This record gives sequence, C-alpha cells and structure tokens, in this order.
Amino acid sequence: MATNITPYKISIPRADVERLDRKLRDVRLADEIDGCTGERGPPIQDVRRLVGHWREAFNWYDFEERLNQLPNFEATISIDGFEAFQLHFLHQRSSSPDAIPLLFVHGWPGSFYEVTKILPLLTNGGPTVFHIVAPSLPNFGYSSRIDKPGFGMKQYAQTLHELMLSLGYENYATQGGDWGSSITRLMGTLYPSVRALHLNLVVATPPPPNAPVTFVRFLATHFLNLYTRSEAVGLQKAQSYQGDGNGYFEIQKQRPTTIGIALEDSPVGLLSWMYDKLVAWTDEYPWTDDEVCEWVSLYWFSRAGPAASVMIYHEAFKGEHVASASTFAPGTKVGLSYFPQEMFRTPNLWNKQIGEVVFEREHERGGHFAAWEQPEALAGDLRDMFSKGRSARAAFKK
Repeated sequence: MATNITPYKISIPRADVERLDRKLRDVRLADEIDGCTGERGPPIQDVRRLVGHWREAFNWYDFEERLNQLPNFEATISIDGFEAFQLHFLHQRSSSPDAIPLLFVHGWPGSFYEVTKILPLLTNGGPTVFHIVAPSLPNFGYSSRIDKPGFGMKQYAQTLHELMLSLGYENYATQGGDWGSSITRLMGTLYPSVRALHLNLVVATPPPPNAPVTFVRFLATHFLNLYTRSEAVGLQKAQSYQGDGNGYFEIQKQRPTTIGIALEDSPVGLLSWMYDKLVAWTDEYPWTDDEVCEWVSLYWFSRAGPAASVMIYHEAFKGEHVASASTFAPGTKVGLSYFPQEMFRTPNLWNKQIGEVVFEREHERGGHFAAWEQPEALAGDLRDMFSKGRSARAAFKK
C-alpha cells in the first residue's frame, strides 16, 4: 500500500532555471531547407521562435506558482523487487457523496497537467461528478526515477492500483489515453476494483475465430469493405503510422538511452522532439507559445529528468504483462471516445474485444490530447457514460 501521503510543493532550484537560460542562449540551430513543408519535422523557424519565447518571455516561476495552486500530493510506493519511490499526484475530491473515483492516466509527451482543464468540469455541478486522481507516472513529472530495469506494465498498473486503494477508493473508474490506455486496460484485467474504464486512444485486435458470430461479421465487414468512414480512416492512419509515423516510437523502444542522453542535455532538442508530436497529433489545436513552453518545462524540470520518461517504451514490451492491443478486461464496463485526429483507431467491432463496451461516441473535432484539446467533449462523455440509469454507474452501487 502507498504510505506517507502528504501535500507536495513544486520548487525548482534557481540554479536549475539559470542553467536552462544559459543553454537556451547557447543554442545552435540548423538552417531551413528551401521548400521543406514539414514532412521532415517541425519547421525550424517555429523552433527558433519558441526558443526565443522560452528564454525571453516565459516565466517558470509564474507557472510554478499556478501549479502549486493545484491539489498536489505525493506518496511512498513499494513494489516488489524495487526500492521504495515517491509518486506525485493531483487529488481533487468532489463535495458530492455520490461522486465516482476516477483515475486519470497520462502518457508521453503528456503529463498530469493535461487533467487540469477537465478537473473543474468533473468535480463540481451536475448529477454526475467525480473524485479525480491524476498521477505523474513513475519516471515522469514529479514522481521518482526508477533506477532498476524491469519496471514494466505490471509495475505501472500495481503502482496506480495501490495509490487508489490507499486513498480509500476500493472501487474506481479509470480514464486513459496514450500509455494511459495500455496501463488502465491492464488494470481492468488484473484488478476487480476497476469497475469501469474509459479510453480515448482505442486500439484492439480483430475478433478471434473461437468467437464465430463476431468473427464472421469481421470477415464480412473486412472483405466487403463495410467499414464506416471514420473506421476506414482510422485503419488507414494505423497503416500510415507504421510506415511514416512511428520512428520516435522505435527509437525510444530500442535505444532509449541514446535519445535520452540528447533530451537530458539539450532543452532545444527536447522542445523540438516534443513539439513535433504536439502539432502532428492534434486537430489544428492553436497551441500558444506559453502552452508549449509549459509542457516542455514539465519534462525539463521533472524530478527524474527528461531521459527517464522514454524508458517506458523499452520496458513496456518485457516482463509478465506487455503492452498489447489484445489486452482484455473481462467484466469491466468500457467507454470509448473517438476523436478524428487521433493517431489511429481500430473498428468498433474489433474494439468489443477490450471488454464490455457500454458507451461509444464519435466526435467531429479533436486529436490525441483530448483532455487538453476538447475538455468539454471528453468531460461530457464521462458524465454521460456514468450518468444515472447507465450500467457503468450501476457498477458502483454499494
């Protein structure tokens, strides 16, 4: 169980902020190639502008003060085979006695900060409200670095489950995108306490032959090309991702130390590496320069350092439970939100393999960072999924 649960204050030493300033002033950027349209990576003029803004206009201390107005806590977590470590998390309780505990799990290049737009939408007002717990995953944000190999999906799942139990939530729901999708699906497989899970990155395998009815439906849909437009686009995106979009994934999976050294030493390298995905994975979201600097600064000034965050890509495919599109959560109520500019998605029929799907919704706008890009839409989906009379809500009856 998690112990020593106490309030947490973010406090980055001035020497670290001054070091960042020096590194930003010593930057050397390549020249732009004439006619480059962005397929090679983020436009260098954008990176140059953002570096100038980070150095001259962005104020870390103002941002830090705003972060410290959030309900920050930390806990000591003990996992078999590893030294005890500190886990940072936000914990906002609703005043409603009927509030549902909801664990919000981020991925890369996101953070606990993504939840802040939906936090007030879900904890106050209306008949469906939640107690929100939003951790920094180990190796991310203000949680500890894991200094021993072997911390994979099972350990991430166990960490978050122990946190929820220690907060008094014997039964709870989860919400996940990116790595949060993989981790929360595994939690639904391992822990009956997870009564329902909601995903905004949705990927599954086709129905197996031992489920004859759905398998025949799959064959008919596939060979007659009966997919809906959004399903067809999602499958096309998946194919494109494998050929043109997963380079970062393979690097971080195969050689995490190599890229980690670069990210740890170069704030401009970190900015470029993250900014590329912030733009590519969103639905024309109008990122402000301050927002980009906030997201990148949370990695640069993280407790474990930027290099630690990519280790999950290496460890997730080792050990007892690996990240897999076939992870099945039997008996768990499942909600799925489809945003059109997500990296990819699989067809609805395939997604029934995740668990007992009780809620699905297609959206007209939005991408990979749903809580940040479309907070009202994501919050609305969660409120609808757990509204009175629905089976997801009934799963929490005492």
